[in-house]
Amino acid sequence: MRVVIAGGHGKIALRLARLLSADGDQPVGLVRNPAHVADVEAAGAEAVVLDLENASVDEVAAVVRGADAVVFAAGAGPGSGATRKDSVDRGAAALLADAAEAAGVDRYLMVSSIGADKEPPEGTDPVFAAYLRAKKAADDDLRARDLAWTIIRPGALTDEQGTGRVALDVEVERGSVSRDDVAEVLLAALRRPFTAGLTLELVSGTVPIVPALTDAAGDRD
Repeated sequence: MRVVIAGGHGKIALRLARLLSADGDQPVGLVRNPAHVADVEAAGAEAVVLDLENASVDEVAAVVRGADAVVFAAGAGPGSGATRKDSVDRGAAALLADAAEAAGVDRYLMVSSIGADKEPPEGTDPVFAAYLRAKKAADDDLRARDLAWTIIRPGALTDEQGTGRVALDVEVERGSVSRDDVAEVLLAALRRPFTAGLTLELVSGTVPIVPALTDAAGDRD
């Protein structure tokens, strides 16, 4: 399976690349900064330097063409302002979807954020509010497309070792989740076409990942 990961140098993306590579798959990490190529390659992925804030649909489609799936794990990152929250967390996600459609790639996994469907409460930091609105706009755009999409909305991210046990549903109680477990959930979703059409919040919990995904899909039915 060839999987193109936007935001290929991110902590979740690198974890996912390692998992895919260990399974014999072909991860491809899209990075903006050429200095990040070595880290992506060390994770077992092919690195492609491509700035999703400035690239054209055709440029992205050329990289995506022939892939089995794309994963949007990019983000403007800490220290960025509201403008870049929109151009990356919304704009780049839509660009990747445009490119997937143009290249004939049906499967799209989105890394979103817990609470993205709700208007940020009064008093929320303006930049964080812009981030949540950008995530909501990206999710809404993806859900309107004729793609086999899955949206995963993690809670607060940690670098703790993953447990392989999660709470995963349309809505879950707020909490945290390790990046290890987010990557494992993405891998499990990539392997299971029945997760297409699901938008799921994710935090640490007690249920093993595959049964959690299966239960969530059953709840939809």
